[in-house]
Amino acid sequence: MIDEKEIQIDRSEQDDKAIEHQWTTKLRKKVEGELPPNKLLPDTQPAYVSSWIYVFGVLTLSALGVVAVSGGILALFGPSWWQQSPEGHFVNSLHLWSVELFFFFMVVHLWGKFFMAAWRGKRALTWISGAVAFLVSIGAAFTGYLSQQNFDSQWISTQGKDAMNSIGIGAFFNLMNFGQMFMWHILLLPLLVVVIVGIHIVGVRAKGVVPPIGSLPNKEDYAKPWQGKVRPYDIIKEGTIAVIIVSLLTVALSVVFSSPDKPPLTIQRWAKADPTDFVTTAASELAGTSFSGSYGPPYNNGTGAVQYLGPISLQKIAGVRIPINSAYDFVLQPLSIVPNNPTLKAALKTYESASPATQTLWNNNFAKADSKLMVKGNEIAVPKGNYGPIPMLMDNMLKLANTGALDAALENSHQFYGTDYTKPLLFMADGNYMASLATQDHLTGNQWGMMNETDKWPGQPWLWLYTMWYQIPPMSTSGNADVLVMSIMVLLTIGFASIPFIPGVRSIPEKVGLYRLIWRDYYKDQKS
Repeated sequence: MIDEKEIQIDRSEQDDKAIEHQWTTKLRKKVEGELPPNKLLPDTQPAYVSSWIYVFGVLTLSALGVVAVSGGILALFGPSWWQQSPEGHFVNSLHLWSVELFFFFMVVHLWGKFFMAAWRGKRALTWISGAVAFLVSIGAAFTGYLSQQNFDSQWISTQGKDAMNSIGIGAFFNLMNFGQMFMWHILLLPLLVVVIVGIHIVGVRAKGVVPPIGSLPNKEDYAKPWQGKVRPYDIIKEGTIAVIIVSLLTVALSVVFSSPDKPPLTIQRWAKADPTDFVTTAASELAGTSFSGSYGPPYNNGTGAVQYLGPISLQKIAGVRIPINSAYDFVLQPLSIVPNNPTLKAALKTYESASPATQTLWNNNFAKADSKLMVKGNEIAVPKGNYGPIPMLMDNMLKLANTGALDAALENSHQFYGTDYTKPLLFMADGNYMASLATQDHLTGNQWGMMNETDKWPGQPWLWLYTMWYQIPPMSTSGNADVLVMSIMVLLTIGFASIPFIPGVRSIPEKVGLYRLIWRDYYKDQKS
């Protein structure tokens, strides 16, 4: 019989060398070498880490924690809770203000690290991960604004779609699809933020905090562990105090300022408030002459909103991925489901069986009568003319809208769980009423609308650079403004993350000299 101990000994002797070459073993040893416990949870830090600018790093992490907790509670109870419940609205306010604090602290932290030239000493990856974390956080916050389900989120989605469409990603990243944006906001982008922030923190802990400029004789020395003076540092205590401060600030701001709660616009509300605008818009949808009807990819093969970057249209390359036929989807199909109305069914049959030339004649005649169109109750009145069955169709469209049934017909799109608002939002955006409400709330493009919020609340100030380009020629007058701005932002984003590798730009901190203010205590100590 073979002894069990002998087998174990033989196996151990044979496998020792193999174990040394395992990926698991190599990774464990690398982690142990780069991140020993005294680096992960240090009890001292270099004496030069004494400026208030360092506080903003831990404040950013603390605010991110409050964002995650408040957002988790909102996701747990769902949209109806934060819209209809006082408790939900308060948690929504906590989420809003923790996001605002998060971005404020992060921007100060990034600017501080820039003027400290924090990428020195082989810390480029730490800078890049911080820059990317900021950019991904903008995406997470932007999808959060789209998920509010209020008027601001409606307007932002209808305006922001043009930028997404211009570079070809609107076909896959549909801002008007609440279900899609909500999942990006509560799962995919937050997960990505946490992963990138984790990489950033590991980089800081592994490489240490960058020493002051000029504190070491050689550039290579900045990558080595600090050998100078140190001071006691209680990382757990600092983190706890930061969380308490951020939490108290968030609660105070939420109590004093609350959060936006302007209800979303509905087609029913639009039809009752401005029936003439509703009917003329519906008629343009039937004729295919509305903005949506002639838009182009990703909705149809029109050319009305197709943008070019030089000779190339990324929008056309992406193709039609969200097919929209304005006549059928916005008018004919909703009217076809109206029950017990033989007169309407006859009118629909007359219109659909007519030749394209006849339909065009009727639509053109009705469009010419728009200026004389009058609405009396649920019926429209137009001068006598050859409009075919269009007045009858528009009468019924108005009635359908006034009951709220048109909202439901466009929203559901034949699905039991309707979370895609592309059709009703496109329809409303084609009219003038929605734009007039946006103008009142300073949300239009020439009002720097993408970074604004309704009424008195702060919106998305971290989008100021994106919004700024729309105010500058040639973007302010160009039909290709969206693709031009998006291209500029892509280049700036790459440049921002690549600062450690760009000659001249990476030298700005040393030339400006603000680092002397940040490390003034260190330089004062060295001088004395």
